[in-house]
Amino acid sequence: MTVSTTIDKGNQVLHQKVLGSRRFSNYCWAMIVSMGATGFFLAGISSYLKVNLLFVSDATKLVFVPQGLVMGLYGTAGILLSLYLWLVIIWDVGGGYNDFNRETGKVKIFRWGFPGKDRKIEVICSIRDVQSVRLELKEGISPKRALYLRAKGRRDIPLTRVGQPISIQDLEIQGAELARFLSVPLEGL
Repeated sequence: MTVSTTIDKGNQVLHQKVLGSRRFSNYCWAMIVSMGATGFFLAGISSYLKVNLLFVSDATKLVFVPQGLVMGLYGTAGILLSLYLWLVIIWDVGGGYNDFNRETGKVKIFRWGFPGKDRKIEVICSIRDVQSVRLELKEGISPKRALYLRAKGRRDIPLTRVGQPISIQDLEIQGAELARFLSVPLEGL
């Protein structure tokens, strides 16, 4: 499930933790790209220095121009890409929480962004301003399944993470639970 939900304080506070970029698949891709890029980079260096830096093959037999040079460039590009992937994971871009508090009458949506002045993305509105919870389903080559909070005077606020589509059943359960908690209609079914 993409959002872990907890209800606290006598059913007055609904807190949903949203998983960001710290997903298992992102760790796998960052590791694969790091290993592959390091191999290409070391092969390029090995062909230039004529010293084998790889333990799986002998890269000294490669001609530096053009093979070693191209492998070194691919390795450098891959290392930069893996650095980006690891930084996104460390910064937990997209991670955060949705907090619905009936005691204070506030809705707080929080997400982590990229470092800078807008690193903390925070939307706060009144529960009275919430008009509905909207479910969006688009099937096809790139399916989109998401929950949105529709509030007066604002654009629809996304509540689910970006990335892998959530199962329709989980999305409906989350949407119905939230609409019931906020006492608003669920749209999009």
